[in-house]
Amino acid sequence: MAFEFNQNLILEDDLVLLRPLQLDDIEHLVSFSENETAIWKFSSLPVIGRTNFTEYIRLAVENRSKQTEFPFIVFDKRTSEYAGSTRFYDIQLANETLQLGYTWYGERFHGTGLNKHCKFLLLSYAFEEMGMARVEFRANNLNKHSIAAMISIGCTVEGVLRSNMKNIDGTRRDSIILSILKDEWFERVKPHLTLQLL
Repeated sequence: MAFEFNQNLILEDDLVLLRPLQLDDIEHLVSFSENETAIWKFSSLPVIGRTNFTEYIRLAVENRSKQTEFPFIVFDKRTSEYAGSTRFYDIQLANETLQLGYTWYGERFHGTGLNKHCKFLLLSYAFEEMGMARVEFRANNLNKHSIAAMISIGCTVEGVLRSNMKNIDGTRRDSIILSILKDEWFERVKPHLTLQLL
């Protein structure tokens, strides 16, 4: 598949703008790492504190150059504030699949509809521009808030990978897998999500 990301890719609607994450975006986002530790409860990577957060951003940007990930910074147009980050990852162009995740927002952006707008833009791009056949989502199986959010946009629960990765504290986690297939996007998920954005 001959797809290449535009390194200046912008996805936006009336309420949200997503642009490629850059190293200097640390200054826009680091306060979430330093002051809102609750949002990182289920993070699989160390993110709390400037040093950890800087490495987190650096790795995301580095992986974009390898075409295995494409991280975005999220800007809320309603409040004119940077709200968080999200990304495509595990991009497998030959298999026409990718994962959508590493999504987080500052606490004041939870429940505002911002996430649904972001997901609509990202899923539209994945299926309609990239030609993906499948978009996968994963989460810690204990992260009920995240799981509910994914189900609410129309994801199908596929199952749980038992003890498939380590938590930061060395314990192991179960990961739930959800997905949307291309035909589901056009027939069911896109119309459903469009109504939720009105």
